Amino acid sequence: MAASAGPEIERLISLLAKLPGLGPRSARRAALALLKKREQLLEPLAASLAETAAKVVSCSVCGAPDTRDPCSICSDPSRDNALICVVEEAGSLWAMERSGAFRGKYHVLGGLLSALDGVGPEALRVSELVGRVKGGEVREVVLALPATVDGQTTAHYLADRISATGAGNAVEITSLARGVPVGGDLDWLDDGTIVQALRARRPA
Repeated sequence: MAASAGPEIERLISLLAKLPGLGPRSARRAALALLKKREQLLEPLAASLAETAAKVVSCSVCGAPDTRDPCSICSDPSRDNALICVVEEAGSLWAMERSGAFRGKYHVLGGLLSALDGVGPEALRVSELVGRVKGGEVREVVLALPATVDGQTTAHYLADRISATGAGNAVEITSLARGVPVGGDLDWLDDGTIVQALRARRPA
């Protein structure tokens, strides 16, 4: 790590290295950049992190992070309550919002089913989704999950769970069109691809 640095700097580097896309070398460079620009970067970042940790909560309806509960999207009266888009994580929700093509509500699962990693339905927000569908107001559920093995396994499982509910027959279950590349993640797609995938959605 950083043998000549003090323990505080080593801890900073160690924590930065745990972020996605940052290894030990990138973390060291990031730490140095923060230390060199303490007033412009380090201190504002520390204050922002503390404020975020104190104020951000998970929406009790959809599971998205926000500073209010219900979140700003769930509280928006202009959004279509009968249309729910199911996403893996908040990053996918933000990607959908950037496209500006979706005006319904969301449901953040918090991950994907994965037998290899030991992630079962109980570890995800599946029962909450089923509960929302059972409420009777939902007419369509869009499964906007990654085109990966785990993503498709999760989509099939959710479709079966929703269909098995009393309201399942009245709810249309769709998935994003194959404009989303196999192995692709929503957070990395351009806005045009997301718009076309939404417009060409089909029964799951």
